[in-house]
Amino acid sequence: MKQVSFQGERGAYSEAAGKAFFNEQIETVPLPTFAEVLDSTSNDKTQYSVLPVENSIEGSVGESYDLLYSTPLNATGEIYHRIEHCLIGIGSSDEIDTVYSHPQALGQCRKFIEEHSMKTIPTYDTAGSVKMVKELNKRNCACIASKDAAERYEMPVIQENIANNLNNYTRFLILSKENSPETNNDKTSIIFSIKHEPGSLFRIIENFHKNNVNLTKIESRPTKENTWEYNFYVDFEGHKSNEKISEMLKKIQTETLFMKILGSYPSAKIL
Repeated sequence: MKQVSFQGERGAYSEAAGKAFFNEQIETVPLPTFAEVLDSTSNDKTQYSVLPVENSIEGSVGESYDLLYSTPLNATGEIYHRIEHCLIGIGSSDEIDTVYSHPQALGQCRKFIEEHSMKTIPTYDTAGSVKMVKELNKRNCACIASKDAAERYEMPVIQENIANNLNNYTRFLILSKENSPETNNDKTSIIFSIKHEPGSLFRIIENFHKNNVNLTKIESRPTKENTWEYNFYVDFEGHKSNEKISEMLKKIQTETLFMKILGSYPSAKIL
């Protein structure tokens, strides 16, 4: 049976995403941090890791992108998982003045929280916040998490669908030591850094245009080493083993100070 690590407590969205991706019986392994999730697979304690990388409302998960820079694992799959946030607690909505959840979930439900003048307390995980609120057992305290998490911890759902936008998805990457074979519908993710000089980024982006390769995402993150210097995270259509893509990547590498291919994997659809 496949062992799959995820961040948080059982009932977390990451666990649900992993189960949906593999669509088979897997053994999920909850861990406290994203770093520990990736380390467990790097050290062969699990075969796969599930890592949230971006949300359709709140954007990229910065910590995940920073870890992708250093992990030896390969991106071997992706899934867009629908996020349906609920307000969970033992009190009524009128009694709640404090809400616990992961910072991403709090951001995704900002309008609801502001409308009800609730104080927010960030936690390490959505499902973990259900566990915390259950232990607190206070009518004025609630949390934001999934209906599944509420059922797992036998906590009442006060209100469903409280996100700013109900069309709320998080994109998760599946990472392992393996490589995914080429299909007819692949995506490749890379990281690179460039010289601080005019035209550096343009010369790299130009390669995608010349090769008629669709660039699906580009994002910059601070290098953490030098002030105001950035790594660029790029997703594009195609597989790294494809001859045209391989040649393009070689050309891009000559224009960069550093380049890392995170992996190629079947491109997921938003269901």
